Amino acid sequence: MTHRENKKPPKAIILSAGQGRRLLPLTENTPKCLLPVSGIPVIEWQIDALLACGIKEITIVAGFQAGLIETLLQQHYTDDTLLINVLFNPFFEVADNLASCWLARSIMDRDFLLLNGDTVIESALVTQVLDSESAPITLSIDYKNTYDADDMKVQLDAHGWVQQVSKILPVNQIDAESIGLVYFRAPGPQYFREAVESALRHPAELKSWYLSIIDTLAKKHWVNSCSVAGHRWCEIDFIEDLARASMLFTHQHHTRNTTFNKPSL
Repeated sequence: MTHRENKKPPKAIILSAGQGRRLLPLTENTPKCLLPVSGIPVIEWQIDALLACGIKEITIVAGFQAGLIETLLQQHYTDDTLLINVLFNPFFEVADNLASCWLARSIMDRDFLLLNGDTVIESALVTQVLDSESAPITLSIDYKNTYDADDMKVQLDAHGWVQQVSKILPVNQIDAESIGLVYFRAPGPQYFREAVESALRHPAELKSWYLSIIDTLAKKHWVNSCSVAGHRWCEIDFIEDLARASMLFTHQHHTRNTTFNKPSL
C-alpha cells in the first residue's frame, strides 16, 4: 500500500523562467529547459516523468523565450485530458525563482510538486518522492562524498528532518544536497504560500531562491527529507553537465506515455 491510494494526484509547478547564462552560448536564444539531453529537451524529460506518475496538471513558469516553450507544449502535448500550461514571469531578468513562486502562488491550492527547471529526473524518482512519509513539506535529497560551492547543501537531524538548507553550510554540518524537487502536502502549500507572500514584501528578497523559504520553514519542523539515492537525476548548470546528463539519460530511458499525442522527434 502506498501513501497515494485513493488520492488525487498532486499538481506540478516547474520553474523555468531563467536564461541560464552559465550555459552561453547554448542559451543565447534558447532557454535552458529546452536544451537537449540525448536529443530530448530537459522540459520533456520532466513532463514525461510526471505524466508517467499520473500527474497531468502541470504549470511551467517561463520567462526568457517563453514562446519557444509554449510552442513545444502545443506541438507535443495535445491530449485534452492534460492541463499543461505556461505562466509568464515578466520579472525573470531582475528577480530569482522566489518571484516565480510568488506568481504561481494561486496554483498552490492543494498538494503539489515544485521542480527546478534544470533538473532532469526519471519517473521512478518521482514515485519515490510521492510515496514518501507524509509531511507538510518534503525535500528530495541525495548524497555524495564531497560538495562543491554550487550545491544546495542540507543539514538533517537524527530523524531525517531538515534543519538547514543553504549553499554556504559549514562542511561539518552538511549531510546531503537538495536535488531541486520539493513535495508539498496539506498544510504545506498554505505554509509556503504565506511565507513567500511575506518575504516578497521586502524588495531585497526579489533576488532570493525559494529554498531560502524552505530553510525558514525547516526551523518550524515542517520539512522532512526523502532520499532519492540510487535514482537518476542531473542538474544542468554548466555545459559539461549536458554531457553527464546524456550519459545518464538515453532514448531507452525516455518514458513514452501512450495516453497523449506525442509526435516523434
